[in-house]
Amino acid sequence: MDCSDETPLLPEPPEGQDPKKGSGPKLTDWWISGWSPAHCSCCESDRVEPLVLLQLGETVESNTKNWMMRLLSKPQTQGGAGLLVHPGEDDFNDVLLLSAPRCTLLQATEELGLCRPNQDGDMAAFSFHNKERYRNSDNMQEFLTLAERQYIIKYELESLRALEVLRIPGAPSALGLLKPRENVFQRLRKAGLIVDMLPLHNQKQLVALRKEWYSHTRLWGQPLDSIQSYFGGSVAFYFSFLDFYTRALIPMALLGAVLTLMPPEMGKAALPDDGEEPPPEESDADSEWASPGGLVVMATVSMLWSTLLLELWKRRSATLAYQWGTHHLTERFAEPRPAFRGELGTNPVTGRVEPLFPAWQRQLRVALVSLPLVGLFLGLVVLGMAGFYWAESRARGWHESSQSLVSMGMLYVPSVAHIVYTNILGTAYGKVALMLTEWENHREESAFQNHHTSKVLIFTFFNCFAVLFHIAFVKQDLPLLRKRLASLLIVTQLVSQLTEVVVPFVIDRVFNPPERKEEDDDPEADAIIVQSNLPTFPGLFSEYIELLVQFGYLSLFSCVYPLTALFLLLNNLTELRTDAYKLCKLFRKPFDPPTANMGVWQAAFEVLGFISVMSNCWLLLMSPRLQEFSEEAGLNGTQLLVAAVLVEHILIVVKLVVAFLIPDEPDWLRIKREKIEFHSMRALGQQKH
Repeated sequence: MDCSDETPLLPEPPEGQDPKKGSGPKLTDWWISGWSPAHCSCCESDRVEPLVLLQLGETVESNTKNWMMRLLSKPQTQGGAGLLVHPGEDDFNDVLLLSAPRCTLLQATEELGLCRPNQDGDMAAFSFHNKERYRNSDNMQEFLTLAERQYIIKYELESLRALEVLRIPGAPSALGLLKPRENVFQRLRKAGLIVDMLPLHNQKQLVALRKEWYSHTRLWGQPLDSIQSYFGGSVAFYFSFLDFYTRALIPMALLGAVLTLMPPEMGKAALPDDGEEPPPEESDADSEWASPGGLVVMATVSMLWSTLLLELWKRRSATLAYQWGTHHLTERFAEPRPAFRGELGTNPVTGRVEPLFPAWQRQLRVALVSLPLVGLFLGLVVLGMAGFYWAESRARGWHESSQSLVSMGMLYVPSVAHIVYTNILGTAYGKVALMLTEWENHREESAFQNHHTSKVLIFTFFNCFAVLFHIAFVKQDLPLLRKRLASLLIVTQLVSQLTEVVVPFVIDRVFNPPERKEEDDDPEADAIIVQSNLPTFPGLFSEYIELLVQFGYLSLFSCVYPLTALFLLLNNLTELRTDAYKLCKLFRKPFDPPTANMGVWQAAFEVLGFISVMSNCWLLLMSPRLQEFSEEAGLNGTQLLVAAVLVEHILIVVKLVVAFLIPDEPDWLRIKREKIEFHSMRALGQQKH
């Protein structure tokens, strides 16, 4: 018997019993009874673990719920999702609990392109046809992680398409008719029959992870395999990069501290002694800077450090992807994302009937609409900044002429107005960016996320660094730049720690006390209620933005304020724990797809690395002491500019050479990856013959 055999329909509820009025067993009994039957003998089990909860609409009737259960439990060959379904009991009359049988999990493993260790222990692209050749292929708890099993259920739900015309009982007439190849899950959500979906925590694993992760006093190291197993690859890659980046800050923090503590006499010794003391005001300005030699050292080391950090991270990232079996993903061959639109046709690669949308139309939308609108919002940022400087100068001039209480109050109006303006602009841009990305109609979820992230990233980066670049290269007020950078590092990180540590801790202790989380009658059921009431995890965007802004401060302006790395190191040591605490305690468990790297964030950090070369060279060019040194050496402005451009190009070449000399993956990993590709080609050839 295999998975193509017909699955019996779920039994109707006993006569006179309303399934919406639960009467029976507790959740602890659901582990062994009440689930829809498995499709084949190899999928049968005495124990079924509930993995995902579907929250149904309050108006869903029993016949609609029963229809949904039948559809979700049908084999995929008959138009179903091939899942195990439980109707819920007692307080869970408006939910469905979902799990997945062995064959559904194994087939999805092949579709997603996951690699798994074979009997020899080497990673290999999984093949359902040869599943016996892989370790633990008969034990899904060992073969797939909890995060992967839960994501596969979400993947099967969102990939569910009608094979024929279907009518949804109990749905509004306008939304109740499904055409062939139409996405079923998306229609159920539009009709209000499904209102929420969340992966369920495994309390035993979660407690063990919390003890290993942040409950012990440990400064370094993250339990990455445990994080990847429980929360998924994206979360694990973020914490791996945060840990890797934090360790890399140590040498930069030490160098910055040494340069800051360097006696001023060492800086003066680097300049020719003409026997005259500099004016007091010039000495004050120079005190804001390190010695010329220190400036050059900090700028050069910062640029090389950023290159080494990113290149070594690529190797680390490739190694983790291999260990987790995600370096061979095949998302482009999977079903399109639920919101993807197009005319039904045959995919020329996979041969499946699915919506098709020409790539050239998407590219036209990006080039002719998305890019101009993004540019328009960036222009509005510049306009707001210019308006702020204009209004500030007018308010200051008015106060100097009138010296009244009203004019003193008006000094604060431009800043308040600029903050309100940027907040409104940022909110509007966020909505526009999401609408534009949806309208571009990307087929894969990763492409959608990368394009959306890129749009928001460009705006956020521009918003964070525009003022600093204006102070540095337009006003050329380097002492002001130093003070501004110091205030940003201190104030921003204090506010960040307050909001990320104190506020979540108070909310967790005051509004979610332990005695309200546990019930004596059914702790398993109560745990599900608590999970469903938690806020949805907002994703890692804000966390990556924070790291990117940090990296920008350090790589772009560290020669102005050498203590930047020290402040960032102290902040990140706390960040490692607070982010883990929030993820485990304060938010729902997220669905996390298998991933092979940081995606678009890797490119964002590399772009900043190249910009840092130009930024540091021009900051050095404007250093008062270096300008004085060049005058003593007989260099005019043109010669100094040519020298700066030459140094800039030399450093860019050095960065490129260093990046070329450090391979993106270790040799042993390259050999194993090529072996996987070779064996995949040979297996494909054997199947054809």
